[in-house]
Amino acid sequence: MTSAAADPVKPNASVRTLLRFLPMLWPAGQRELKARVIAAVVLVLAGKGAVLVMPFAYKAVVDRMTGGGAVFGIVAMLVLAYTLARFAGVLSDNLRNALFEKVGQRAALTLAGQVFRHVHDLSLRFHLERRTGSLTKIVERGTKSIDTMLYFILFNIGPTIIELAAICAIFLVKFGFGLVAATLVMVAVYITFTKVVTEWRAKLQREMNDVDNRAIGRAVDSLLNYETVKYFGAEEREARRYEEAVDAFTRAAVRNETSLAWLNIGQSLITNAMMAGAMIFTVWGWSQGRFTPGDVVLVNSLLMQLFRPLDMLGWVYRSIRQGLIDMEAMFELLDTPAEVVDAEGAPPLVVSQGHIRFEGVHFGYEDGREILKGLDLDVPAGQTIAVVGPSGAGKSTLARLLYRFYDPQAGRITIDGQDLAQVQQKSVRAAIGIVPQDTVLFNDTIAYNIGYGRGDAGQDEVEAAARGASIDSFIASLPNGYQSMVGERGLKLSGGEKQRVAIARTLLKNPPILVLDEATSALDTRTEQAIQDTLDRVSQSRTTMVIAHRLSTIVDANRIVVLDQGRVAEQGTHDELLRRGGLYAELWERQAAERVLEETAQAAE
Repeated sequence: MTSAAADPVKPNASVRTLLRFLPMLWPAGQRELKARVIAAVVLVLAGKGAVLVMPFAYKAVVDRMTGGGAVFGIVAMLVLAYTLARFAGVLSDNLRNALFEKVGQRAALTLAGQVFRHVHDLSLRFHLERRTGSLTKIVERGTKSIDTMLYFILFNIGPTIIELAAICAIFLVKFGFGLVAATLVMVAVYITFTKVVTEWRAKLQREMNDVDNRAIGRAVDSLLNYETVKYFGAEEREARRYEEAVDAFTRAAVRNETSLAWLNIGQSLITNAMMAGAMIFTVWGWSQGRFTPGDVVLVNSLLMQLFRPLDMLGWVYRSIRQGLIDMEAMFELLDTPAEVVDAEGAPPLVVSQGHIRFEGVHFGYEDGREILKGLDLDVPAGQTIAVVGPSGAGKSTLARLLYRFYDPQAGRITIDGQDLAQVQQKSVRAAIGIVPQDTVLFNDTIAYNIGYGRGDAGQDEVEAAARGASIDSFIASLPNGYQSMVGERGLKLSGGEKQRVAIARTLLKNPPILVLDEATSALDTRTEQAIQDTLDRVSQSRTTMVIAHRLSTIVDANRIVVLDQGRVAEQGTHDELLRRGGLYAELWERQAAERVLEETAQAAE
């Protein structure tokens, strides 16, 4: 997906984004929110009426005081009317904001929820190709712009047009068509200037967003790989790379702020030129006896009332322009199609026995690089089938396909005769439990991470799962017990402890099918054996597929399948494969030699 922050926003794209966004002003099926919108619009109109009355009260005060024979009470009442009009304008604006806030926040909540769900629905391939920091920034910017855009469109642009029309009507009646024409020309010049300069600034803003995304993505990537940075003593290298990204952002920010200064100067020149011309015209009329001193005040006040939203209009236009950029990026993310989707009307998977079959499966992560080449594999119900083979043979790919993180390019995968591509993917994942090689935990409590296996599980069930995974004694030794925090990605726990949490989580889920994806290959021999005993106990009475690196962990499997270059090269029991003297026997002998060297080295220590 191409970020909208990196590419210019085309007018048609902006219009499409705006048309997609405008219905949020009138939320379907939300009577309360619609009532709030109507009340807010009424308050806008009332506020504009009060604002337009105010200059006339001010004019009357001046004319009474300069006309001679002024009565204090009348002038005082006019002053009071002027101040009340000012207060009414402020009151209506604030009541309007209070009423509308819920509409804007609800729209932001609804769209943010849609985007978050959609991001989780996107394929594993999409997430592997994206930087998490940049992705979250797109969502954050897009959702934050929703409330602002709703407010500006409803309460700034619309009221400004109404006010301009009303002021032009007043000028036409009191001062003639010439002042109306001059006002419209200067407003057109102002808007044109603002649009041209803002388009230029939008390009600078997109560049700034792009380098900001890179800086954030680089920082998040570095911090997520904190240990790797430490392993290689690369702190200074990472700091330099981050500083380069921040320096690029700084230069872009300076260019952006400079362009803003030029925009403000140009806008001020246009508005003050209009103010000077209109007031000089009124003073000339006064010198000819056509206008009163109050008319000078009236023109000044009306133009000031008009220039205030016009000054904001430049800022509003820039904000809407930037909001469209941010929202286009978010809508583009929302429109990114999911690679794995359920067939229309797909039923849920019903697991009666747990019989798994891979039938003629072809799959590759990239075009021209096929991993599985017509794979046929049968995993009978209730049995433990181990899958082994050299690196790159496609072992872990089987687990990803079984979970429907991807769909095969050809062939099919079935559970109890049901094609996984024809059933609901959520039901497929609900039927399978996995203990991966690299267990990543949430930065929360141990209880939360175990309970993640089933969202409605109670504390008693969490503790029972912990006992089943033989981690209850370790948890009891912690000062905060089950409420102990595990740290980001579970880094406060050892590898064995994290694996036991993963086992407990799977036990709590209690699935009929279990996948062990090299669940002990990263552990030391003693920890591996302890974890293996627990896994053997958990695997009983379930259909289990073990993806193994260390062959010593799967010698008791009902059947061992050896993959090589995306196909089944051999299969049989441990003893049968050793007698055959093929690839499995070669792998076994190699690992046996490695174990001897490892044990010799440990004895020497």
